Amino acid sequence: MPERGIYSLSVVVWLMMWQRLDSQGSLATAVQQVVQGALGNLTPAHKRVVQGRVSSNTGALSRARKRLPLRVVEAVCDEVFGTLMKAAQGSGSLRSRLFLLDGSSLRLEHTAALKKAYPLGNNGKSEAHWPVIRALMAHHLASGLAVRPCWGPMYGPEAVSEQGLTELILERLLAGSAVMADRNFAVFSVPWAAQKRQCGVLMRMTEARALKIAGNIMPPAGSEHRIQWRPSRHDLTAHPDLPQDAVVHGRLIVAHILGEDGQKQPLYPFTSLEEAWEELVELYRRRWDIELDIRSLKQTLGMHSMRSKTPEMMEKELLMTIAGYNLVRSVQMAAALQANLEPRKLSFSRAQAVILTALPRLAAVSDSAQGDLESQKVLRWAAQGKLPNRSKRRAYPREVWGKGMTFPQRKCPRVWAVIEVKAPM
Repeated sequence: MPERGIYSLSVVVWLMMWQRLDSQGSLATAVQQVVQGALGNLTPAHKRVVQGRVSSNTGALSRARKRLPLRVVEAVCDEVFGTLMKAAQGSGSLRSRLFLLDGSSLRLEHTAALKKAYPLGNNGKSEAHWPVIRALMAHHLASGLAVRPCWGPMYGPEAVSEQGLTELILERLLAGSAVMADRNFAVFSVPWAAQKRQCGVLMRMTEARALKIAGNIMPPAGSEHRIQWRPSRHDLTAHPDLPQDAVVHGRLIVAHILGEDGQKQPLYPFTSLEEAWEELVELYRRRWDIELDIRSLKQTLGMHSMRSKTPEMMEKELLMTIAGYNLVRSVQMAAALQANLEPRKLSFSRAQAVILTALPRLAAVSDSAQGDLESQKVLRWAAQGKLPNRSKRRAYPREVWGKGMTFPQRKCPRVWAVIEVKAPM
């Protein structure tokens, strides 16, 4: 547990969350928030706080972070998500209960403990330098709120797959939820796990897999076909826990959509939902939203590279990033409600900037009426960060970075000058 005294449980949790909201936040900067009284009533009335004698050294906060139990951090992350989801569920429509699934990789620090827990990759010629984890994210379609993610080693004998992590993350979704995913998740084990938990699925399939589960007879374009998806021999071998008579009931949809180049492209979604197939095809266009959410986490909040030195601290850092991300999303939700907009129509980075700038002033407010007034200002400023209306997704063509400059080898020996210093007379 955190130390008894200045760095209480609430103070440590908030400072860890703030460090991730401000991707440049250091331990020294976090300590200065306590030293200068920027946390307001959150800081306990300790003797040194009252007398203004709080040390600016980072050792006490560092020890408190290490003593913070991981289960407490997990509980905080789940509590933040669960509380905010109560306001985001809305009318119970498909959009309000649909979650987007996707995976990503995160780079860790090069330490002995992290290398042991998350083995380095190897291309057959040399070994990578940075340990990498594979993380699976689940984000609410309407609000962008993130479920506590699942992760594991990306390399080594205990490497995990995105499909294998899906079963774990389905347990963290709310009852009656549905998931939407790309074709990487369109393997039998994923919809089977969702069906066991009474969770609907909507996922794109490759043409070869769609043809196989359709009995080698592809339905015509602009139609749907009721199917009973059974595991293949490979599925049964890879997942020995699958029953021999396992079957997933659903529909295979065959549709043609217009691509960014204006040409028709085939789309083969599989779904266990009962909404009209035209609605589901149009809804699948929103799958790209999770790519933007992951970009906000990795680029805006700096989650692409974790700074902790041990596996346990890395997990705490990751979970506090998710909790801080959800707090920004909550401000977006409240601001969008007042502005009569969808939460995703507001800029995440603008909302984050508003929050970080307003926090010191909000912490100094002691009157409830003044606090409500300041909160309304924050929501109004966040609502000003409306994203432009684009008719199509922006394109970022792939480019190859140029090779770095090479320096010539030094051929002459280095000569050190020896200066003789004489003692004064």
